[in-house]
Amino acid sequence: MPLDPKPLPEPLTGAGEPRRVGVEIEFGALGEERVTSIVEEVLGGRTERRGDKGFVVSGTEVGDLEVYLDTQYLKRAETAFEKRIHDIARAVVPVEIVSAPIRPEQIARLDALCVALREAGATGTAAGTFLGFGVHFNPEVPAQELAAILPVLRAYAFLENSFRDAAGIDFARRVLPFVDPYPRALLDGLAEEVPDMGALIDLYLDRAPSRNHGLDMLCLFAEIDGDRVARAMDLGLVSARPTYHYRLPDCRINEADWSLALEWNRWVRVEEIARDPGTIADLRAAWKDHRGQLTSTRADWVRRSAEIVGGLA
Repeated sequence: MPLDPKPLPEPLTGAGEPRRVGVEIEFGALGEERVTSIVEEVLGGRTERRGDKGFVVSGTEVGDLEVYLDTQYLKRAETAFEKRIHDIARAVVPVEIVSAPIRPEQIARLDALCVALREAGATGTAAGTFLGFGVHFNPEVPAQELAAILPVLRAYAFLENSFRDAAGIDFARRVLPFVDPYPRALLDGLAEEVPDMGALIDLYLDRAPSRNHGLDMLCLFAEIDGDRVARAMDLGLVSARPTYHYRLPDCRINEADWSLALEWNRWVRVEEIARDPGTIADLRAAWKDHRGQLTSTRADWVRRSAEIVGGLA
């Protein structure tokens, strides 16, 4: 039975509008034209080419979907030689499907699309040792305030290792620099008091200034205070938007027991934990204690943090 995507524990924005989520799915072994035809079969819509950017399928059940080969270096193939290079690149460069912001329950329809893509031969990360295929969720934040954002960042940071173990991350994603775990120095800072949003952004920029983390906060921080972020890094590399950028370590589209809903529900669990101040306080105190032990290991923290939250499911 397909897994249902869970609703967000805080379903509305401060303006009273339903929170939405953008979804990005990367996979291999299928050409863009084949993917767009499958999208039309499953979700309806009409396909148009967008120059070098690939294709857009407009008017589907979940809004517009972009489909393109995920690289800035490959242009539209015209000659026989270019088409051959394009085909070779497709073996290691993912085709990406990018949704417009959708309601969380609509993830179920994207799962139906994933099933059809799998049946057509789509491959995920496990198809090759160095294939960096992933899935990204971009859930809209309910508010751009410290009280809304800091608990979520803390919940994710302190539980990241536990979630990564529970998910059984593919080896390729462990060794490639796509979704590096947060450095311990960031967790050290998050375990202390953070007085305001400026201090939080400065802490992140000082100790985790990279887009290549499982929870990339740079997009949101650039939206909140672009000038502050620009003083630390090139904003041309960051897409400012009022969302969390949750970057899954791998895509398992070719596995029958995998689904977007499964991964989405892990994010919902992060937000659920973030809403419990007592649990967040316990995680902060436990991390300080963990760091103070001479013989503590990563496995020790995985076990202890999971126990504090009463499990990750």
